Parts: sequence; structure tokens; C-alpha cells
Amino acid sequence: MNANTPITHTQAETGLIARYESVRAGLAGTDAVVALRDASADQLRRTGLPHRRVEEYKYTDLRAYMKSSAPLAADATADEAKAILEATDGFGDLGRYRIVIANGRFMDGLSDVEALAREGITVTDFNTALAGDNGAALLAVPASADGDGTLALNTAFVQGGVMLSVREGADVSKPVELVHVAAGEGAQVTRCRIAVAPGAKLKLLETFAGDTGMGETNAVFDYDIADTGELTVTRLIEGDGEGAKLFTTLARLGSEARFHTLGFIAGPSFVRNQQFVAFAGENSEARLFGVTMARDRALADQTLIVDHTMPNCSSREFFKTVLDDEAKGVYQGRINVAPHAQKTDGEMMTQALLLSEGPEMANKPELEIFADDVLCAHGATSGQIDEDLLFYLRARGIPEDEAKTLLVLAFLSEAIEEFGEDDLTGMLEERVRAWLAARS
Repeated sequence: MNANTPITHTQAETGLIARYESVRAGLAGTDAVVALRDASADQLRRTGLPHRRVEEYKYTDLRAYMKSSAPLAADATADEAKAILEATDGFGDLGRYRIVIANGRFMDGLSDVEALAREGITVTDFNTALAGDNGAALLAVPASADGDGTLALNTAFVQGGVMLSVREGADVSKPVELVHVAAGEGAQVTRCRIAVAPGAKLKLLETFAGDTGMGETNAVFDYDIADTGELTVTRLIEGDGEGAKLFTTLARLGSEARFHTLGFIAGPSFVRNQQFVAFAGENSEARLFGVTMARDRALADQTLIVDHTMPNCSSREFFKTVLDDEAKGVYQGRINVAPHAQKTDGEMMTQALLLSEGPEMANKPELEIFADDVLCAHGATSGQIDEDLLFYLRARGIPEDEAKTLLVLAFLSEAIEEFGEDDLTGMLEERVRAWLAARS
């Protein structure tokens, strides 16, 4: 569709445009921030929601899925947020600090702000930062994400979030859980920026609790990892909500930086977890993992673009998907290697396991290489449970359902274990078992 061709707005698009007009005056930000919001809202008017004629959304048609537009979620009370947190705590006794965002707003009273300060982490309300002199810069996006419809929606409507700044050399003793709480129905649009200073190390858990009903969730996580910094992120996307779940990672790596992440999807009816990773310094490493489970008529999309713009950097992408019923899985991955990014080492693999005849998997791994001294490869597989392996287990007295569970668990655990977070491996594998148990 030509960008200049007028479109007929859907009911959802009309509702989103009306929503922006009604909330514009109450959203945080300087005049420069408002200008960026207005430009993003104008993009929505001109092009509508992302749809199948946009190559990056060919398999994930948000325009077709969103039938209506819920209002932005109202403010939640501390008691409401606390009750949801207590009812949905999935980490048990795992030691961690917690930052709470409820209905898009940072809840400092429920967050471990003082303890984090002692660890070398400064926590700032994102709305406060948007109102500062540097507010507009906080909404900047990399070139590879410019014009992305999900990001444009976030920029227009972002209603809050947090900024975490990890001081130089800090080695945070426990993971930090960044939990988004939905109290009541409504759309939640948040942005979180995590700045890891030189030599600092942080492990981040990103979780989502409660149910937005038909309202969409649109969360952007912006990671700035300075030279020799290390950031490990585990993102859990669970639940049975009907609203679109849209998650975006923006990551920039300085020299000798390390970025490891796992996106774990199980449950939502429509979810897109997209990542834009760019190397801004030499000798850095990005390792991106994904585990996806979908059933019924759900759609689960893992999309990523890795920009190798500096020499001597490496990236690994390893994604596993299990589908049942009439679910649809999507993997779109692209490694870009710039002409001057010599000695790049990039490897991408996506594998899907289909548990019945109805699911559909779209695999689209890509390489765009403009340098001649590189080592890059990609691969994709889709198939069903190996009948020989199933027979082998059943011949040893293992019931069929348990045998299938063992095979699926072994398939997904390969990515979980290679991710390498031993404290989380058992918990993630239990989530796989629970999903399989619900299936049967």
C-alpha cells in the first residue's frame, strides 16, 4: 500500500485516533515530546494499523485482529496492584528486587527503590523523565525500527513506565523483576529504559500480571548497554487475555558488551515479541533465545532484526516453537551485516514442533551481508513428534501422554538450558509442563 494512498479506517483505527485526541493534553512530555506523539498519531491516520501488506507484518495482521479500541487503563490503587501481585507470584522463593508498574504507572510504594539504590541502581518515573530536557531523546528508535507501527502506537500513547540507571561497575546481587500489573480492563502503553553503565552487570526479569480484557498491551523496553556492560533479560509473556500483546526490545551494545535474552511465550491469543538489536562497539556479543507455546486459534510471533554495524561482534539466535490445535506461530529473523562489519559471526536457528494437524508455522530467517570476511548461517525446521522416539518411550512402559510430555519438554529445554540461567531453568520447565498438562 502506498504511504500516500488514503485508507478507510477500521473501527479500531477510528477508536485509536479518537482516543489520542481525548488523552493528548493529559499525556506527559515537553513540546518536543508532544511533537513526536503527534507525528506518530499522524502515521496511524495515514497508514492505519500494521497489516499483511507491510512485509514485517505479513504473517501478523494487527489491523485484522483488532476489532475495537479500548480506552487507556485508569489509575490503579496500591491495594489493587498488591492483591494481583500476591495472587500471581510465579517465582516463589527466588530472591529478587521488584519494580511495579500498575496500569501503566510506576508504583514506588510497591517497589524496592531504596534497596536498589544501595545496589547502585537509580529508579526514575518515565513520565518525570519525559518532562525533562532530554525527554524527546528517550523516544528515539534505531533506523531499523523507524516507521514500525507498533512503536508508533507506543510513542503516541505511552502513559508511563520507569528508567533504571545502573552505575559504573555495579554488580547487582539479585535479579530485578520489572512487573506490569493490569488492574481492571483497558489498554496499557508503557516504556522502560534500562541504562547499564560501563562494567556494570544486571539480570532483569520482565513479567506481566492481571488481565487487560480486550485492551491491548504495548510495552517497549529500551536497553542501552555501555562498554563492557552485561545485561541478561528473561521476559515471560503469559495469560489468556484477548487483547493484543505487543512487546518491543530496542538494544544498543557498546564495545565488549554482553546482551543475553529469552522471550518465553505461553497463553495470549495474539502476541508479537519483536527485537531490534544494534552493535555500537567492537567485540560484543548478543545471544537471543525464544520459547513459544500456542494452542487453540492463538497467534504467537517472534520477530527480530540484528544490525551488525561494527567489526568483530557475534550474535546467536535460537528459537523453539510448539503449536497445537489451530494455532499459528511466526518467526521472522534477519541479520544485517554492514560493509565495514568484518569478522562478524552470526548464527540463527528456528525450530517448530506441531502437535496436531491444524497448526501453521511461518519461518522466515534472513541474512543480508555486505562484508566479505564473515561467518554467518541460518536454518529452519518444522515437524511433528518423532514416532520412533515415541515408540521407544512407550516400549519402556511410559504412558503415551507422559512420553509426549517428555519429548516436548526435551525439545523446548534445549533453548532454556542453552540460555544458561540455572536459577530459572527449573521454573521455566515447570511452566512447560503446566502448559502441556492443560492441553491434555
